[in-house]
Amino acid sequence: MTGVIDVGGGLRGIYGAGVFDYCLDHGIRFDSCYGVSAGSANIAAYLAGQRGRNYLFYTRYAFRRQYMSLGNFLRTGSYIDLDYVYGALSNRGGENPLDYDALKNSPAEMTVVALDAGTGKPVYFNKSRMTQDNYAILKASSCIPVVCRAYLVDGIPCYDGGLADPVPIRKALADGCDKAVVILTKPRDFLRVRKSDERTARILRRRYPKAAEQLLLRYQKYNRGVALAKAYEKEGRALIVAPDSISGMNTLTKNRESIDLLYRKGYADAAAIPAFLDTERKA
Repeated sequence: MTGVIDVGGGLRGIYGAGVFDYCLDHGIRFDSCYGVSAGSANIAAYLAGQRGRNYLFYTRYAFRRQYMSLGNFLRTGSYIDLDYVYGALSNRGGENPLDYDALKNSPAEMTVVALDAGTGKPVYFNKSRMTQDNYAILKASSCIPVVCRAYLVDGIPCYDGGLADPVPIRKALADGCDKAVVILTKPRDFLRVRKSDERTARILRRRYPKAAEQLLLRYQKYNRGVALAKAYEKEGRALIVAPDSISGMNTLTKNRESIDLLYRKGYADAAAIPAFLDTERKA
């Protein structure tokens, strides 16, 4: 069984969108797909067969004030309006609806990673938790702490899956994947550091202390996840697809030229996937 993992990364997630558009163009299919944060949206469109859909979200819609803006934050407490992204734009009759029927009927399994903000435990949603025009699990997985208010799924306050299981390769292999493609949105040798999360954790601790603890551990989880992927790569069980450079892109950097460049990098780098999967077919 083959798997694919997209770790997301805000607007850097367009790198993964490029990878999946390559896969759609070349008929590449996976048995099980794991999405973290923006990676979950990339996978949803991929399984729905909607080539190019997510490119517009990153390069066009993300620049709208309804999508992300200080005005949103002042009105609602969330800089990114997840209901606009995964509701107004994505619902049936919206500007760019997700083909829910195609997603539902895809034979591939889909796992969306989020964090239970109250307990600090990871939550793994599958696509059966989605229905037409109800994409709450995508919102939960993409809910960046402090930037957004916690998103409720069945009464459970959730935050970004990157706090829970930022590189879920262990989960993929435990679920039965023999091989997995791991899509990173930073160079493969990048190491996260705790310091970058300390300020956000201090703010988050006031309401969700368990979530704040997990935020402070994110750097360890990410670094260990990538290290594990590298170890499996040496065994021929994993393939890391990662950009050589992020062109100055951070999570919410709005730079059309850099965003488009990352998309093109993702599309080009995905050319390594067919040979990796062919080794399994020949075995």
